[in-house]
Amino acid sequence: MDYSGGEPSVPFFPTESFRLSLKAMIGLINDLMQLSLENPLLLIGAAFQLWMMVDALRREEWIWAACILFFSVFSAVFYYFMVYRAQASASGGMGLRGFELPGAADRRRIKELESRIHHLDKARDHLDLADLYFSQGKLTKAEASYRRALERDPEDDDTVSHLGQCLLRQGKAAEAKPLLEKILKSDPRHDFGYTLMALAETQTALGEVDAALLNWKRVLENNSYPRARVQYAELLASRGMVDEAQAEIDEVLADQNHSPAFEKSRNAVWIRRARKLESRL
Repeated sequence: MDYSGGEPSVPFFPTESFRLSLKAMIGLINDLMQLSLENPLLLIGAAFQLWMMVDALRREEWIWAACILFFSVFSAVFYYFMVYRAQASASGGMGLRGFELPGAADRRRIKELESRIHHLDKARDHLDLADLYFSQGKLTKAEASYRRALERDPEDDDTVSHLGQCLLRQGKAAEAKPLLEKILKSDPRHDFGYTLMALAETQTALGEVDAALLNWKRVLENNSYPRARVQYAELLASRGMVDEAQAEIDEVLADQNHSPAFEKSRNAVWIRRARKLESRL
């Protein structure tokens, strides 16, 4: 017999002690199931723990997933407040994930800004408040605050750009387009490429695919945002340019493998869209 590949494997035969341990484990599982049926609160806790563990796995938060699995429902509660709820708040719920402006919502910050506006009524405070409302997904309030900021400073580039993005998220692409174009005319790389991404999304919404493709390409000349690369790939695929679309998807997924945890969480929506597109190519 050839053992050149290493030591021969030793077959496993269950011993009597192993059989007893297995029997005890099965008995424990049965006891827990019976207890769950007798105590609905325990069943609810187990369901919540499972929900949080699945969410952690979906976000690729492996350490959190292990803690939730091995350290009871308390780990699930910590995860809910520290990761799940925080991500939902910063993203404005599921509807705005992946489209956030830089910065996260903060209730105390909102109270502070409201107080400053009451006493000083400065354009910058209205803009900061609008950005926080945008991050929370409160787009109607955000639009009103952006417009109040513009009344006080009509030439502020950030306010004009963010109002355009807010209008776009409300389905008002035709209103958003001239605002975004105005800013990009004087500063093509405004807001680290976020304004140009918003214009490309606006053009896509208006059916201006050729212009959108050109602007996505311009974004990717200076940045590697998954938000840009995935939507560029989607437009390429819609034009039958399958190989080019696949190359963009490969780039997104390769970058994701080497990203820190907070970036993986922030870009999760785009990774899912990338994989969904890849399955259709």
